[in-house]
Amino acid sequence: MAALIEESLRNNLDIAQAIARVQQARAGLRSANAALLPSGQVSGNAASQVQSLKTPTGRALGAAPGFERSTGLYDASVGAIWEPDVFGSLRGGQAAARADYAASRAEVSGARITVAAQAAETYLTIRGLQQRIVIVGEQIVAQRRLVSIVDLQYRKGVAAELQLRQAEGAYKQVAALLPGLRIALENAMNALDVLTGQQPGTHRPVIAAPAPIPLAPSISDAGGPADLLRRRPDLIAAEQKLVATNARIGSAIAEYYPKFSLSGLVGTATTAVGDLFGSSANQAQGVLGLRWRLFDFGRVDAEVAAARGRDAEALAAYRLAVLRASEDVENAFVGLVEREEQARTLKQGETALARAHVASLAAYKGGVVSLVEVLDAQNRLLATRDAEAQAQVLSTLSAVAAFRALGGGWSSVEASPP
Repeated sequence: MAALIEESLRNNLDIAQAIARVQQARAGLRSANAALLPSGQVSGNAASQVQSLKTPTGRALGAAPGFERSTGLYDASVGAIWEPDVFGSLRGGQAAARADYAASRAEVSGARITVAAQAAETYLTIRGLQQRIVIVGEQIVAQRRLVSIVDLQYRKGVAAELQLRQAEGAYKQVAALLPGLRIALENAMNALDVLTGQQPGTHRPVIAAPAPIPLAPSISDAGGPADLLRRRPDLIAAEQKLVATNARIGSAIAEYYPKFSLSGLVGTATTAVGDLFGSSANQAQGVLGLRWRLFDFGRVDAEVAAARGRDAEALAAYRLAVLRASEDVENAFVGLVEREEQARTLKQGETALARAHVASLAAYKGGVVSLVEVLDAQNRLLATRDAEAQAQVLSTLSAVAAFRALGGGWSSVEASPP
């Protein structure tokens, strides 16, 4: 099972999508960080022009003394621009991008936990179905043996035809259980292949042979309820999304205030290539810019209101995530305790019913009890053995659900970017 879980963590496409979203969020964080720094560029141009003499401009220039019809223009410059974040608009965007990145990383952890749990659950379902098929197969053999006994008695005139038909009907009824179990087994195997990112049927040769149902692992104390819940990736992601929406409120409010920019350019320009880097061709420029949405406050009001609405939505989502996490933990531990008790009780019941079945068959051969009592004992034994197999699976599935509800184990999930 461990190898299949590891394969699903390597190849699952849901995890691949979550990792791709982390890459997108990381790029967004880099862009937000870069927005706080000055930006610069280097530019250069070389142009050549020949003036037409057949246009009004060309005729006027051509009549002027010293007019040169062919001209060139060459320039090279280095420029820079910086927007000081006086009122925190860019810093708010940076904080939001950082929270988005942390949330995306937590979502990857959550996707890994979900996929690992699904792979374990599917594997356990497969082993449980295989064991149920074995139980039904053994019961079919027992029913066929009973049919042979009743048939022999019928041919000797000891048993009535009614008894023979009852035995045959009970045999067919048990045999009819196999197709449904086989269909469920095939579906579970295909689901496991998809979880591991493979074509359906890939792992069938590996897991086709029945194997025992793994036992539920013991769960040790890992801290208080608050510590257990805070390590869940879905709660970390919901919390970081709330941080991001709150930071974007600050960015929206900053639009009420003016924005300043500083820009400068140093370069050279000339019409002759030889004079390009001469002192007389040097040029420089400095600009102090101001942008203020002074007459656009209605739109800014709407943007702030929208940001506050998204923050309220994120807060509600976070509170709901906490409540659902608490519900998951409570349900998981109750299920774990009760399923273990159910499996123990059914095991005891199976032992008693197996003895009752042997005793009823011996009593029937001795003519003490009727065939109906033998069939009833067989049906009860089959139902209990089948229920026990299901209880074993459900007990281990409850342990998987408990690990999943607690965030995948006992190590906390790192949510903050390095």
